[in-house]
Amino acid sequence: MLNYFIDPHLIAPLVPPGTEIDFENGETFLSIVGLLFRDTRLLGLPIPRHRDFEEVNLRFYVRRKSADTWRRGVVFIREMVPRYAVALVARAFYGENYFAVPMKHEIEHLAGNLKVEYSWRRGRRWESLKMTAAGEPQPIPAGSHAEFITEHYWGYTSLRSGCGEYRVEHPRWKIWKAAGFELNADVATLYGEQFADTLNQPPRSAFIADGSPITIQRREIL
Repeated sequence: MLNYFIDPHLIAPLVPPGTEIDFENGETFLSIVGLLFRDTRLLGLPIPRHRDFEEVNLRFYVRRKSADTWRRGVVFIREMVPRYAVALVARAFYGENYFAVPMKHEIEHLAGNLKVEYSWRRGRRWESLKMTAAGEPQPIPAGSHAEFITEHYWGYTSLRSGCGEYRVEHPRWKIWKAAGFELNADVATLYGEQFADTLNQPPRSAFIADGSPITIQRREIL
């Protein structure tokens, strides 16, 4: 996860109806996240040749008032996967902005040193997100910046009919703080000129989460 300060005016047009931008101490963030899905199932059923695949997404953070509590969630701006069928299903079931490109990954964890790399090809050029870390993953402290980034358990999408909402369930992760990181991408053409200045600046934070089983509930239309 690479996390950048973002001017809230830049993401305001993308905020789904009924939600608002979520702030941490008056600041909000744009995150590039690389992840690996393993043993993926749709409605409990494995899909042959579509169980293990990479994803790299760009997201920001929102919240929605429900009764007397806040539901804290994310909005995905763009999501890359290597399988056209995965992209089509995600668009149909969740209204997300998925697209398919060739992708690959490398995860190496030896002698206390961790290296993670996600790569994708656009045209003839390979782009990538890389991180390194050392030691053991640490619990996420309550009230920390890492908690803000990782503890958003809802997904929101803007739809013609209003707002889509779905819950993401997973245990609380542990994280490594990245010792090194590198984003090699033309972010202006990948995500849009409006995000180029933000993503070409040094990030506020960079870390690797240990991951876990995840359940994504069906979407509801608000």
